[in-house]
Amino acid sequence: MEKKKVAIIGVTGSVGQEFVQSLNDHPWFEVTQIAASERSAGKNYLEAIRNEGGIIMWDVGGEIPEYIKSMTVRKVDDLDTSQLDLVFSAVESQAAIDIETKMAAELPVVSTSSAYRYEDDVPILIPGINDEQAELLETQKKNRNWKGFVAPLPNCTTTGLAITLKPLLEKYGAKKVMMTSMQAISGGGKSGVSAMGITDNIIPYIPKEEGKVRLETRKILGKLINGKIEDADIRISCTCTRVPVIDGHTESVFVETTKEINPEMAKETYNQSNKDSSVIGLPSAPKDYYAFHEDPTRPQPRMERTVGDGMTTTIGRVEKEELFDNGLKYMLFSHNKKMGSAKGAVLLAEMLYKKGKI
Repeated sequence: MEKKKVAIIGVTGSVGQEFVQSLNDHPWFEVTQIAASERSAGKNYLEAIRNEGGIIMWDVGGEIPEYIKSMTVRKVDDLDTSQLDLVFSAVESQAAIDIETKMAAELPVVSTSSAYRYEDDVPILIPGINDEQAELLETQKKNRNWKGFVAPLPNCTTTGLAITLKPLLEKYGAKKVMMTSMQAISGGGKSGVSAMGITDNIIPYIPKEEGKVRLETRKILGKLINGKIEDADIRISCTCTRVPVIDGHTESVFVETTKEINPEMAKETYNQSNKDSSVIGLPSAPKDYYAFHEDPTRPQPRMERTVGDGMTTTIGRVEKEELFDNGLKYMLFSHNKKMGSAKGAVLLAEMLYKKGKI
């Protein structure tokens, strides 16, 4: 099989580096072009991530893949779209709207940015959860007269919540959800959280985060009907906090269901979802989409972040909730830098490729 030729935009940043690692030796995709800011353009990759003190600023675990080291970083305008099949965008939202618009006119764009998430003709896709909404990309192309499309991931906090709610919603219904997040430092980016601010501390507010989670969760769990997404009819309340954990978001969730449910029924539902998952066989998919624990001390970030190479969502502390006639409470763990970021975007591209969209 001839590999699809892909570009990474924003390749020198934290998420861009995650893309570099996630695409190393990928069986379907080959990175042939990379782009970043004008400051980095014209340099080879190693020089582009070297700081003024001469230190190579590689923020991802493991070694820098050999394939990227000598590649020349281009300006976005210098990318040769005629030689590409797909673009991965790791650009901040402010710049992403212009860059992704330009790229999507010619090519499919899979993005970690929020720039297009809330547009009516743009699905927020999580592979294995709302694959059927990918058909909205055809409407998007037609509406905008594009050859390609923009397919964004959700906010990384939304990811774990939507993933764990979907099987419950389908089998038992979901009426109300209350969630409190304990989000990792890395979710704030390189300059998002100061060491003095987070050490020995919890920050009880993350700007705009709670609104994103409410909007995105309802959209992801909605239905594509007559070319439009009808949001799921779920009332969602959330409190998003930052905690002194490096990688991985933990969330405490209360969900009121329409039908009777208990922990054993939930366990059976998640186990069946593992067997039925649409991502089975995709290169970046984990062996188990869900990990269900009856041990009340799980999930824990240090224990869960390597499960499924960060692509498995872990569920624990599952108990019947007495506040509701029908409902559960549980804890979840989702890796914000893997499933919630670049590797999740690669999995999304794999799903779209399998569907013939790329």
